[in-house]
Amino acid sequence: MIKKMVSYSIALGGVSLGALLLSGLGNAMEKPDPMMYPYAPSLLRYQKSSAQFTPPETCAGCHPQQYQEWQGSMHALAFTDPVYQGELNKAHKAVGNDVTRQCEGCHTPAGVVTGEVKGPGVSGLSDVAVSGVSCDICHSVSGHSGWETPYRQPENGSLILSPGKDTPAGPVLTKYGPNKRTEECGGGFHECVEQPLLAKSELCANCHQVHHYESHTPLESTYREWKDGPYAVKGIGCQDCHMVDTETFIRSADTFKKPERGQIRHYFNGANFLVYALAEQAAKKSGDEELAKNIHEKYAMAVARLQAAADLEVTPVYRDQRLAEIKVRVKNLRAGHNLPTSLTNIRQLWLEMTVKDQSGKVVMTTGTVNKKGELPKEARLFNSEGMEKGFHFAVDPWEVIAFARHDTIPPKGYKDVYYGVSAGSGKGPLSVEVKLRYRQAEQELAHALLAAVPKDIDLAATYGLTAMPDLPIVDMVSKSVKVKPVL
Repeated sequence: MIKKMVSYSIALGGVSLGALLLSGLGNAMEKPDPMMYPYAPSLLRYQKSSAQFTPPETCAGCHPQQYQEWQGSMHALAFTDPVYQGELNKAHKAVGNDVTRQCEGCHTPAGVVTGEVKGPGVSGLSDVAVSGVSCDICHSVSGHSGWETPYRQPENGSLILSPGKDTPAGPVLTKYGPNKRTEECGGGFHECVEQPLLAKSELCANCHQVHHYESHTPLESTYREWKDGPYAVKGIGCQDCHMVDTETFIRSADTFKKPERGQIRHYFNGANFLVYALAEQAAKKSGDEELAKNIHEKYAMAVARLQAAADLEVTPVYRDQRLAEIKVRVKNLRAGHNLPTSLTNIRQLWLEMTVKDQSGKVVMTTGTVNKKGELPKEARLFNSEGMEKGFHFAVDPWEVIAFARHDTIPPKGYKDVYYGVSAGSGKGPLSVEVKLRYRQAEQELAHALLAAVPKDIDLAATYGLTAMPDLPIVDMVSKSVKVKPVL
């Protein structure tokens, strides 16, 4: 690892960086030194040699199980995801590649450091570039430069990539892993080097802690949410929940027991079921039924994880022995970060509630999506709301420099919501049904992103999309209770 400290200039003379960060004051950080960070605002570093990055299909020859687990995963789809490509295309037109390189640095690190990728689109690129976060990305990580960033943590792609080295006998591939090397490791194809970082959350933090390229506002704080919560305290890291099957994930979250080495898988599974749904359609359209089945299993795993992540408690509140309110407690049972996480100003997690009287007549309803896929304004959302430089509402990541509100639910934490309900005539119990629902984004926003994909991505030819699809919604939890209107 390069030991020279990068120079970040602070606009307040005489104030140390540590004091500035502790006080939370100061102006925006200046751009990183381009000599040390040539791909800025991505903080990638590349220890270049004659050794090239290895395509994932080559890795499959000796690691078929790991390849099959990775194939169709969010890491495999990181660059070709049409929603990402639509967002990237919009950003490229708005602020140019000098900014969007930050996104590319995590969605196709090899494509950035080799100079292949210079903007949106997938045409004419190598297998390594198109494969996004492939085997050789993570296993070429020799370290990170997170300790040099303004917050002294990994962020914005601060990985050091070292796919190999030059020797007198020629280039040698070097692959890093979390376990002790054995004599047979690499099979003569590559060297093996033990790198404990690959089993730590700090590896994931490099691309799952994202700050604004200019203001340094945290846009995605998944790593910090984890680090400030009980999972970090108990030693349960990202890999212990996202690199295992659903059953092991539930056990890790419930008991804080780390998985055994044999339980580790390369699924990298989370909540992004929308991209899995699109990728499954693409696989079917191409006639690859085996890949479609593989991706569908990952889709089902994502839904199962969502449905295991939270719970609801529904409690009546009485005043003067008459029903006044219904309290709904939303609990984050098993997510090691906040619910939701990532771009929380785009994600939608909300409550839908329906109250019926004894005859089945609807007394109250809220949070119901209309025919256009829109949520009512009074819906109780658990997300955030971004602001641009003029402190007006903003949703695009390159514009968001502050947040008007944060209503996400911390790990092992909860949020309480109260609904005023009339006791009515007081005859018979009321039936209350509450659902916790989730979708990747507002339907109109997702449609806009899919409509913005680059010209070399044909949605009809690749995904069979001749019209914008309705975004799928997952019911994470559903609870039905009977409530007495009068005690």
